[in-house]
Amino acid sequence: MTRPAPGAGPLVGAHMSAAGGLVRAVERAVDAGCRTLQVFTKSSNQWNGKPVVAGEAAAFRKAAADAGLAPLVSHSAYLINLASPDPVVRTRSVGALVDEVERCNANGIPYLVLHPGSHGGDGEEAGLDRIARGLDEAAAKSPASGTTVLLETAAGQGACLGHDFAQLAAILARSDSRPRLALCFDTCHVHAAGYDVVTRDGWGRTLEELDAACGLGLVKVIHANDSKKERGCRVDRHERIGHGTIGLKGFANLMTEPAFEKVPKILETPKDEEGKWDREGLAALRKLSRRKAAT
Repeated sequence: MTRPAPGAGPLVGAHMSAAGGLVRAVERAVDAGCRTLQVFTKSSNQWNGKPVVAGEAAAFRKAAADAGLAPLVSHSAYLINLASPDPVVRTRSVGALVDEVERCNANGIPYLVLHPGSHGGDGEEAGLDRIARGLDEAAAKSPASGTTVLLETAAGQGACLGHDFAQLAAILARSDSRPRLALCFDTCHVHAAGYDVVTRDGWGRTLEELDAACGLGLVKVIHANDSKKERGCRVDRHERIGHGTIGLKGFANLMTEPAFEKVPKILETPKDEEGKWDREGLAALRKLSRRKAAT
């Protein structure tokens, strides 16, 4: 498969493994034909990570710049839950978020994607308040940070918050660190939450709702993921582009949307060992960007 020239075509990329170091993630991204890149800067399933080594961070920044990968995005660890009713978990979550922000700063990563969290049965209002306060606490502990925390749209499983655009708006409105916050729009999660991203009219209504609640300009990163499950299932199961219930029609909406033209679109879809599926997914998005949206 022919690799696109650096800087050519739509701003698409993928989440890449940092096994062997963040520089290896850059190499994998280049091999797949990415223009943008998302990584974990530490283990996604542990509270603590190895300290950032200045030389390794500098090498990553240089490698990404040389490859023309921008913007860089990090995804926070899955254990972080600012909405938790458990004070121990919540305290650890705030500390872990501060650590993630500092890792982004050291590695030259401007965006950090964060799952809003689960209220654990305490109710939506209590959970939203805890998320807003947790974001403020983390911001106060990292005052010099230039990292923007992106609240990710959620699928709505269990007591998870962020599946309704009004919930994201409430977090933003209640947070004193609002200037350091923005959004990550995940196509699979939005679809699973019940919004229509497949039909052209539905896509328009979905964006109108998001714009009215939060503003489309707050969407700084898009996770381009098809869904294994049907619309409204509230189940988070990613699928390869065109192989799920969103399908190519839905991604044609995304790739021809003027409001999102300059927003990076990042795959978090299933992978094979050779990286073929990532290359195919990116090629599909590039092809869809060149045609008129489906009706």
